[in-house]
This record gives sequence, structure tokens and C-alpha cells, in this order.
Amino acid sequence: MSTPTQAHGAPPPWHNLVGGAEQAIYAAAGFGGASGIGKRPALLVIDMQYRTMGTVRAPIAESMKEFATSCGEAAWAAADRVLRLMALFREKGWPVIYPHVAPKNGNELGRLAAKTPSMWGIAQRGYEFFEPLAPRASDILVPKKHPSAFFGTSLVSHLVDLAVDTLVMVGCTTSGCVRASVVDGFSYNYRVAVPYDCVYDRSDTAHRINLFDMAQKYADVAPSAVLIEQLARIHPSTSGSPS
Repeated sequence: MSTPTQAHGAPPPWHNLVGGAEQAIYAAAGFGGASGIGKRPALLVIDMQYRTMGTVRAPIAESMKEFATSCGEAAWAAADRVLRLMALFREKGWPVIYPHVAPKNGNELGRLAAKTPSMWGIAQRGYEFFEPLAPRASDILVPKKHPSAFFGTSLVSHLVDLAVDTLVMVGCTTSGCVRASVVDGFSYNYRVAVPYDCVYDRSDTAHRINLFDMAQKYADVAPSAVLIEQLARIHPSTSGSPS
């Protein structure tokens, strides 16, 4: 079965990293199928805050001078595409949810602080949402203390209440909070879609190889243009507010 990316005809982001022999092994094992899109999608905008983007568009080395955790230009390029995807969700009246890192006090840091101490000395401005994609009053905010949008949060409760069956995940980082959220969402039996040009990472290699692994096991990974086409075909009578 071809993936949405292959069906579109464009080479996937990992094509120059994962050799043909390795891809053949995954195909022979039956990986890489498509879950498809359900009838009630939600958009999860993960950690699109200034701490991961910087307050101005700049190459990563320059952007890191403002926030050491910034992903620089890759973040802003992804945001350009997220804007178009979000516009469709706004038009359709579908849920938009913001899992985001919340500031922690000294008693909440845990093991993640030992691995990434630079994440906990961030100025308050860094925790603010990227203004062009900032939440509206009708959106749902899900503060989180760990990589997954599900771990220790109210996210599942909101998804059940909204009768969501499909999670479209954008934001960062591909190899970190996006991947953790994808795996957990898949484990809860949601359909998961990752528009690969709407997620970003500080490492292009980590970005690409994690997209490959998610595409093989947990999510439909495709360009945002393909996903927008699929979402636009959902009939209005199947996608309104749950009764």
C-alpha cells in the first residue's frame, strides 16, 4: 500500500537518508500503510511558542542568541504552511488545540531538566504563543510538563468531549514533543496525520528520520497540500459540532 506521500508523487523527506534496501525491509514487513482521515479532525498546535521560533525570522544560529531552544528559520517556514492549514480548520469550525510547555518551578523539573537544562532558564516572553498562530478564545489550551501532549494532561478528556477521531499534529520538535504525542495518540487509537512541512526540528537529520519512522508505524505523513485536499473533502454533515 502506498503512503499519502508516495501517492502524491513527491519524494518523501527521508528519501536520501533511508536506503532502498531498508525501505524494502519495512515494506516486506507490512509497515507504512495509511490510516486515512476520519470525520471529526482536531488540529494540535504543539509548542509553537517564541522559545522554539524566536521573535524574528532568522537562521538558527542567529535565532539561538535570543532563545537557545529556537529552531530558527525551519520554524518560520513551517509556520507559513500551518497558517494555511489552520485557516481550513477555522473555516470548518473544527477544534484547534494548543499543547504547550508551561513554565515550571524548581520542584517540577524532573529528569528532563538534567537532560536539557537550557529549557528551564527561558524568559517569560519565550513561553508566549507565536502571534500569527496564537489561540482564540474558543480554542483549547493544554499546558504540559513533559514531551507528550497526553502525559499528565486533560487532552483525552477534551478529545472525547469533542468526538474527535483524527489528530492533525503540527509544531515541534519533530523528534521530540511531536513524536511523543504521535505515539501516544496512536496508542489511544486515534487516526494521526503529520503534515511534514508543518513540523520542525533543530536537526534536519532528526526531523527527516523521525518522519520516516512515524510514517512506517504511527501516522500518515504527507505534505500539507495533500492533507488539505483530504480534509476539504469531508462532508459538512459529518464534521459539525458533536451533539
